[in-house]
Amino acid sequence: MSDDLQTGFETAAQEAQSLAKKPDNTTLLRLYALYKQATTGNATGSRPGMSDFGGRAKYDAWAKLKNYPKEKAMQDYVALVEKLKKIHG
Repeated sequence: MSDDLQTGFETAAQEAQSLAKKPDNTTLLRLYALYKQATTGNATGSRPGMSDFGGRAKYDAWAKLKNYPKEKAMQDYVALVEKLKKIHG
C-alpha cells in the first residue's frame, strides 16, 4: 500500500467528520463499512441482537464487504468522501 493512499484515507476520515451537512443513513452505513473494512478487515464478533437496530445495520453493512481488499476499501472511502464534500460542503 502506498503512503499516498494511507495519507489520503486518513485525511478523508477527518474530512468526513466535518461535513457541513450530515449524509443520509445509507451513505453513513457505507462510510462506516468501508472504514471498518479498510482498518480492521472482515467483520468480527457476533451480529448484534434484534433490539440493537443501529448496531445490527452497521454490522450487516460491514459484513457485506467480506474479503473486500483493504486498498480498494480505502480508495472507495476516499472517493465517497470527495463526492460528499461536493454535495454537502
